[in-house]
Amino acid sequence: MAITIKDLSPREVWKHFEALTQVPRPSGHLEKIQKYLLDFGKSINVETWQDEAGNIIMRKPATPGLENRKGIILQAHMDMVPQKTPESTHDFENDPIKTVVKGDWLYADNTTLGADNGLGVAAIMAIMEDNTLTHGPLEALITADEETGMFGAFGLKGGELQGELLLNLDSEEEGVLYIGCAGGANITASMEFMEVEPCEDEVAVKVTLKGLRGGHSGLEINEGRGNANKLMARFVREAMDECAVSLASWNGGNMRNDIPASCEVVLTLDEEGVEEIKQIAAKYEALFNAEYATIEEGITLRVENVEMPETVVPEEIQDNLIDVILACHNGVLRFIPTIPDTVETSSNLAIVNINDGNAEIRILARSSCDSMKEFLILQLSSCFAMAGMKVEVTGSYSGWQPNINSPLLGALKSAYKEMFNKEPDVRVIHAGLECGIISTNYPGMDMVSFGPTLMSPHSPTERAYIPTVDMFYSLVKALVVNGVL
Repeated sequence: MAITIKDLSPREVWKHFEALTQVPRPSGHLEKIQKYLLDFGKSINVETWQDEAGNIIMRKPATPGLENRKGIILQAHMDMVPQKTPESTHDFENDPIKTVVKGDWLYADNTTLGADNGLGVAAIMAIMEDNTLTHGPLEALITADEETGMFGAFGLKGGELQGELLLNLDSEEEGVLYIGCAGGANITASMEFMEVEPCEDEVAVKVTLKGLRGGHSGLEINEGRGNANKLMARFVREAMDECAVSLASWNGGNMRNDIPASCEVVLTLDEEGVEEIKQIAAKYEALFNAEYATIEEGITLRVENVEMPETVVPEEIQDNLIDVILACHNGVLRFIPTIPDTVETSSNLAIVNINDGNAEIRILARSSCDSMKEFLILQLSSCFAMAGMKVEVTGSYSGWQPNINSPLLGALKSAYKEMFNKEPDVRVIHAGLECGIISTNYPGMDMVSFGPTLMSPHSPTERAYIPTVDMFYSLVKALVVNGVL
């Protein structure tokens, strides 16, 4: 008999994770999961409420006699990244996630799994439900819309929480304790233009680039994975030069913190140029697969005839847009000088949408150094300004500065060594965690982030390494039970 999620250990965590897979919770559509968590808190007789930012907060009193311990806050985010393979028909707003066990790994069926950060939420639910544990004051903070801009963390008000110690359960490598993270900012470049009619006697083709791995723009930006928007721009530039194409539309990427894995453009051109553009596509398909050998596998670039659009982008606007997509920075800009194997500053050319007289380009910039973050924002803004685009910077936040003398870190290191007979790694992560934002309204709060091992968390190949979930949960329980005086 095939192993399913119901057979996995620790059962108290996996049963809650399985339940979470049945509740649609894509970023931006959280009503169902918010109600589910509120109902859960009520069912276990734990004080539970939703704050103005959409966060769910739970509070469980200390075991009698342990009221004077430092209060512990267990923190995770409720939303998941909605990504699927091109052949998947999954509806993230309505359909449950289907899970598949393959050896020691848990996958979803051609979609993101939601282990980021569903396993953190499931661990919190298991702790809150377990009345056999002895513990000091406990709180749960399950934040809203972390993946699209950390809106729940930004909206969390001071005074809402009482605890002094925060365990962020949103990291993705077992055996690693994170004590700092990169800051970030959302950069949106936009332009409105008057569309024009295509030339008479032209035909239209749709060009689709897919097969890239995508992935997390913080954790996997250093791997050199292909960016679908960047690759498509190279192809379109040559198509413009060789076949005199006009751009009708561009759709690439859908989440700021995802490396875009696919892109689709509609072009118009003379009918006799269709064969030539197919040859150019074949050339670039082979070129991309050669350039990204060992990193990507199975990149495809396909051309198909489609219905003629009513309008196209004017030539001078088209040229500017393609130039700016080619020119703007994407990927790692700098590593931390004192920690050469850790990314300091990067950008992700995440989303390009050109349709109906509007062009919009969205980038997530990250850096653990505030001055370098500001430099990157200036660099990108200058690039877009030269193309005549309006630039807006939103959601900027500073990195979470590490504290190597943290009492919470010391307690976690001691517990990990005692439980697993090895030392944990202590690191700073390039991905954005909510700790830095939360600390704005809770200065001095002691925080550490850790979690089970996940791979490719923002892609349809997202998977959780099953043996590490037991280790992760055991460490959470050890801190809850033993506390930090």
